[in-house]
Amino acid sequence: MTSTSHDPRAWQRPGGLDGPAAPPASARLVDPEDDVPSTPYAGDFETTAIPRYDSAPAQPPAYALMGDPEPLPYVQPGGRHAAGTAEPVEVGTDPLTEDRIRAAGKRGTQDLGLMLLRVGLGALLIAHGLQKAFGLWGGTGLGGLQESLAGLGYQHAGILTYVVAGGQIAAGVLLVLGLFTPLAAAGAVAYLVNALLAAVVAQSGPGFPFFLPDGHEYQVTLLVVAAALCLTGPGRYGFDAGRGWARRPFIGSLAALLLGVGAGVGIWALLNGVNPLG
Repeated sequence: MTSTSHDPRAWQRPGGLDGPAAPPASARLVDPEDDVPSTPYAGDFETTAIPRYDSAPAQPPAYALMGDPEPLPYVQPGGRHAAGTAEPVEVGTDPLTEDRIRAAGKRGTQDLGLMLLRVGLGALLIAHGLQKAFGLWGGTGLGGLQESLAGLGYQHAGILTYVVAGGQIAAGVLLVLGLFTPLAAAGAVAYLVNALLAAVVAQSGPGFPFFLPDGHEYQVTLLVVAAALCLTGPGRYGFDAGRGWARRPFIGSLAALLLGVGAGVGIWALLNGVNPLG
């Protein structure tokens, strides 16, 4: 039998009434708080360190794979997939192309002949223009040209006088320089068409006499030369040497010739209106 103690201190927690109670020695073996590791606890030799999750993991560099060896076989420097060293390869030439280039470079005296035609026709136009404008070399001047145009039946002879004299000089200068040759030759064609039609109207007898002194041989010859320069271009001896109508005249030159003929006939029909064949 045991006796019950009536001492109140026997029923108090160890440590006194005021202080914290110290757990008994047997309680330390089962207290769950004792199993929680403390802050400075670093683990024993059989455990690994627990990674910290309070900071973001380090990101690998964006181009980290560029420095790694490529495992694919087709980019390896060796083996049958290796890229060989590029060697110069001789490109074959086309014999037809070479012949065309050689023929284009060997024009002989063709450019010299075209320059002679240009300068000759341009000099004649300049001389006739100065004769009409300033009365040089026995010319009648602007006054005589205006009376002649009015006598041939042209309307607005006063304005047409300056157009004829100025246009004739300008076309001649451009032809001599080889500058804008198709347009200059087209202007010469337009003037020569009107000169030929006026000469046909002014003749005394019927028909179309060709040979001089009473025929129209001179006007026809100049008209043919101007039309030829529209189609052939100026050649290489002029300011148009680098343009397309000097190297290979085609559509533009043909259009210039048609423009010159149409302008000449249109001026005659609008400002004169006389049928040269009637």
